[in-house]
Amino acid sequence: MFGLGLTEILLILLFVIIFFGSSRLPVLARGLGEAIRVFKKEISE
Repeated sequence: MFGLGLTEILLILLFVIIFFGSSRLPVLARGLGEAIRVFKKEISE
């Protein structure tokens, strides 16, 4: 996936948890999922 290994992905995830806090993580994930969904819909149209 984008040339990233497991270690790099875990470090990025750790940074996101520290930066945003664990309480806001579900909100961020939901927003990211919705953005990806809209992007895929626009690509297919």
